[in-house]
Amino acid sequence: MPTGVAIRDPRGQLFDAAERVLLRAGTEGLTSRAVTDEAGVAKGVLHRHFADFDAFLTELALDRIAAISGQAAALRAAAGAGTVTGNLTAALPSLFTPPLLALTRLIIGRDELRARLRAATGSRLPVLTEATTMIRDYLSAERDLGRVSAGADLATLAPMLLSSVHLLFTDTDGTPPEPDVARVVDAALAAGQPG
Repeated sequence: MPTGVAIRDPRGQLFDAAERVLLRAGTEGLTSRAVTDEAGVAKGVLHRHFADFDAFLTELALDRIAAISGQAAALRAAAGAGTVTGNLTAALPSLFTPPLLALTRLIIGRDELRARLRAATGSRLPVLTEATTMIRDYLSAERDLGRVSAGADLATLAPMLLSSVHLLFTDTDGTPPEPDVARVVDAALAAGQPG
């Protein structure tokens, strides 16, 4: 890469390159050299914008967590419209895209990254905690509107729903059939009703 050439949005370019490397080579293949090679930039570009590789990975994860916050706001805004099952069925697959699944594996497998993210977010398991909060807050809004049972245990229902749908994505390329997601959502909502 020639020096002195301006790079548009180097952070975004590096983040996107890291996701491509992560998807292609897995967590073992994700190195600063692999990221800069994939982005087509000199290795120094990454270190000019981030203190070290774990700082880069932390910022990548925080960027993707911020996107989940945007999705959460959109889902909360849907409360009262359509059906609860329909809204969740439409929203949940966006939490299990191949890049987010790969990022979750990276966070689980890299102690320093997980520690930095915990310090930054307060989350025990960053990405999954924010996804669970997204579901819980949406269900709470629907409960306030009377569309989810007043006695529903949202602290249990939200992670149950997230983990159940997550299992649908473990053996796919990120696109399980929508009827499977809807069926899981319906079953979880039925199970979450007080007996």
